[in-house]
Amino acid sequence: MNEWSDSRPTRTPGMSAKEEILARVRTALAAPRRDAVTEAEDVPRDYQRADDKQEVSTDPGKIRDVLVQRLEDYTATVHRTTPSGVASAIAAALGEARTVVVPADLPTEWTSGVTAEITTDDGTATPRDLDRIDAVLTGCHTAIALTGTIVLRGDGTGGRRAISLVPDHHVIVVEAEQVVLGVPKGIERMAEDARAAWTMISGPSATSDIELDRVEGVHGPRRLDVVLIDPEPEPEPEPADAAPSPVARPRQERTA
Repeated sequence: MNEWSDSRPTRTPGMSAKEEILARVRTALAAPRRDAVTEAEDVPRDYQRADDKQEVSTDPGKIRDVLVQRLEDYTATVHRTTPSGVASAIAAALGEARTVVVPADLPTEWTSGVTAEITTDDGTATPRDLDRIDAVLTGCHTAIALTGTIVLRGDGTGGRRAISLVPDHHVIVVEAEQVVLGVPKGIERMAEDARAAWTMISGPSATSDIELDRVEGVHGPRRLDVVLIDPEPEPEPEPADAAPSPVARPRQERTA
């Protein structure tokens, strides 16, 4: 029979604060667990998972709408376009930037409408060099709609972390198939390359002091533009041919 009782020790004359704290810890550790977990099978699995019904059954268009809403809540600017208009959308997002740095494997068609001077990052530019560049253009690996988080992998499309932190303006291209609803699905996608360097971005860099005065650009770009590539719209169904008008039968003469 368990003789444990919830009697917390109190300080007595001659007991130091340290002794009292340790005594309380020992009492807490002696408490029997109602949900004893001794094997891996005993671990509760009622948390949201990547194959959750909400994740797999929600319309992808609605998921992208949620992502846009969250990004705009974070004061990011979202440019929605289709594959045929991605070049012009990127050019509009870069605005008046005169110099742009891009990762080594960024698709060339993305920059076909950019008039700024483009520098392909080879890993040698220092933070001081990057600070003189107006904007950075990258792709992304995953976009999590519910949290408005964009995940960059340190590869030829997401770029090394420095280029996404130092320039003052960051433009990220997000493709439709990269958007997921929740964090579990996002983590599942990231687990495909567990050793990669990951950068998670939720809106422009912002912080506040003790008086809650907002300051932007302390830990990264002050401006974040997201170019979201929606699928091309389905072609309009062709109108059904009008039913042919009935042909009047020739009138037959009656003979006597």
